Amino acid sequence: MPRSTGRRAEILDAFIRHVAERGYESTSMGDIADELSMSKGTIVHHFGTKAQMLRELEATHMRRQLDVLRLIWERLTTPQERIAAIIFASTHLQVVACDATVASQREVVQLADDPAMQEVRQLRQEFEAVTIDEIRKGVDSGVFRDVDVELAALQLWGSVQWMWVWFHASGPRSAQEVGAAFVDVFLGGLLLDRLGLSKWADPNGVVVTVVHECFSAAGGDGA
Repeated sequence: MPRSTGRRAEILDAFIRHVAERGYESTSMGDIADELSMSKGTIVHHFGTKAQMLRELEATHMRRQLDVLRLIWERLTTPQERIAAIIFASTHLQVVACDATVASQREVVQLADDPAMQEVRQLRQEFEAVTIDEIRKGVDSGVFRDVDVELAALQLWGSVQWMWVWFHASGPRSAQEVGAAFVDVFLGGLLLDRLGLSKWADPNGVVVTVVHECFSAAGGDGA
């Protein structure tokens, strides 16, 4: 998540880091206030409640992903490329927006029934619909096997959304290598003809390059 300036942004950054490290329930305004040498009243003045901070985290994180996806779609046009790009973008987030990604993924069920989370739910649904549409396009065009597109999309999101539990940027596998393995298994399972799979699953290939450049263009680190 791109860092902005100002006291409000400083509070939100601290909240995101705390949620990523210890979870939403174990994050307190008091701990954040102590860390930033401010009163709890200052945090309440800017956000009102801890729940509002979570809503802002979720909404901002999802908008960023959708912004990146729109840029990617301008450059990659086939279902194979786009599904690979979704996977590589998901793994790349674990590096360039680690705290926001971990916080969002580990607390995905928080406030699910809160009416104030409606915008976040709509953003998530929009992102999920993009994945479903691309799988359906691949099936309809004869590129992908005839699968249940909604279940396939759930399988994809179930795997990448769990990465926060075990992936570490300093670990033995890079985000690109993990993404390549996911593309090989998931996209490979969809394709009727696997001849071009190595190109789309290449951790140093065109799809990865486009993903990184689009993150940079959207205001995030593309490294």
